[in-house]
Amino acid sequence: MSIKKKGFDRTTFLFIAPAFIFFTLFIIVPTISSVYYSFTSWDGISENVKFIGLANYKEIFTSARFGNALKNTVILTVFISIAENLFALALALIVDNIRWGKNFFRSAFYIPVLISGIVSGFIWKIMYNFNFGSINAILNDIGMGQFRQDWLGNTHLTLIMIGVVLVWKGAGYYMIIYLASLQSVSVDLIEAAEIDGANPWQRFKKITIPLISGAFTINFTLSLINGLKVFDQINVMTDGGPGFTSETLVYLLYKVGFNEGRQGFGTAVGIMLLFIIIILNTVQQKFLRSREVQM
Repeated sequence: MSIKKKGFDRTTFLFIAPAFIFFTLFIIVPTISSVYYSFTSWDGISENVKFIGLANYKEIFTSARFGNALKNTVILTVFISIAENLFALALALIVDNIRWGKNFFRSAFYIPVLISGIVSGFIWKIMYNFNFGSINAILNDIGMGQFRQDWLGNTHLTLIMIGVVLVWKGAGYYMIIYLASLQSVSVDLIEAAEIDGANPWQRFKKITIPLISGAFTINFTLSLINGLKVFDQINVMTDGGPGFTSETLVYLLYKVGFNEGRQGFGTAVGIMLLFIIIILNTVQQKFLRSREVQM
């Protein structure tokens, strides 16, 4: 039986054309133009675009500011990836094991996800305020006033405090993914392990964790990408400060590209960030997928 090759289908093309045109204009073309502008000296406004070759990339590899931004990005991303997933898994376990009010707690834990990054940044900036912030007020009220801090002004705490906000905001989203995965774990396997004498920790470690490993892969990938591109909270809460303490790669891109009129250098930083995301995501995917259990 011969199979005819299907030729060009005009109807199919007409259906995909709008999405293809949109993707080309807003993804493909900007990406290609960004690669070109990364080899230029341009302020982002004038028509004077000067081709300077690899000068921007040479500056990146010799710039202390880029090194500092990369270090801050790595610290923040590692903190977010670990803390966010641990917190989200804990919330998912709580919701999965309670008998009453599942829908209420699931909704309550998810509410921070619905708050925009700008709004959440403003809320926590007020809470962190040294003079009238609620955190210092609570510490003072419970007799622990000696621990009051300028939470965003202390260079040793700034990144962690921003990380706390990101964990608070994002954990509810990852909780939903973990919860869906937990509810797919076979009750029969848990009961069989219980009959065999396995305690709760052994059941969780040997059965639950391997069976929800797919959720770990998804959530760690998402948290990694989100950690590498944090912008809103930093912009609102610290503006990259104190000094350059909380300046990440994305915020460095924004500052040099738009505030300092060095669009070419900012674009080069963006290209470097793209390669970093691709490399880290590929390594992480390979590592986590090798540990997934097929059901």
